[in-house]
Amino acid sequence: MSDFAGKVALVTGTTGIGRAVALGLARQGASVVALGIDGKGNAELAAAHSAVRVRTTDVADPAQVEAALREVEQEFGGLDVIVNAAAVHPYGDAVSTDPQTFMRCLAVNVGSIHLTAHWGVPLMRKRGGGVIVNISSVQGHACQPGVAAYVASKGAIHALTRAMALDFAADGIRVVSVSPGSVRTPILELAARTFDGPDADIDAVFSRFGAAHPLGRIGEPEEVAELIAFLASTKAAFITGSDYIVDGGLTAGIGVR
Repeated sequence: MSDFAGKVALVTGTTGIGRAVALGLARQGASVVALGIDGKGNAELAAAHSAVRVRTTDVADPAQVEAALREVEQEFGGLDVIVNAAAVHPYGDAVSTDPQTFMRCLAVNVGSIHLTAHWGVPLMRKRGGGVIVNISSVQGHACQPGVAAYVASKGAIHALTRAMALDFAADGIRVVSVSPGSVRTPILELAARTFDGPDADIDAVFSRFGAAHPLGRIGEPEEVAELIAFLASTKAAFITGSDYIVDGGLTAGIGVR
């Protein structure tokens, strides 16, 4: 029997890694509630698997997240897994990034983790425990120029993960983070168009991005989702408070390939 048969999972983000995680957990028997604001992504995910329920939700809005978790409680009575994959990726340094953009990035990328825990952890306690997986980035460890807001948020996820792991260990709740390198997602497509213009050849740019990784390619969302599923399973029962890098060797070396 799958580790996720009969389990209830909340996933933020309905495209890219969030989509892959939601579908992966559903295929392993979980009932999944996915939260996102991308209309196209929401519709495609809802149509992809009957065990995935998609709720249009701004995960940076406390009232909307509370309402979503209340629905989870009413429908399922508890919660076993939270995967926080929703993210925005603005570009700019501390001068060129306006305060509203900076704060929105923190609210979506970090604040949403607090919100899902604030209303989700009490539901996990009803189950006697659970797992929270926060999606960070290799840019929380080492960064490129011109992404001040994004890297601030991703570094904060590492610290918040450690704090939550300590705070909720006695409740039987494990908390970990995952830091991907370049992965085939809408955010990476945004990067391609940011660097190469709106008419960029996305496959060519992705190939160039992939060349920076020792394995010679970018990652696929499903590859990250496989790691997340392992970390959320009973096979990882002694793991908490740690970050797991899945980057094709990107952060293993020094200098330019």
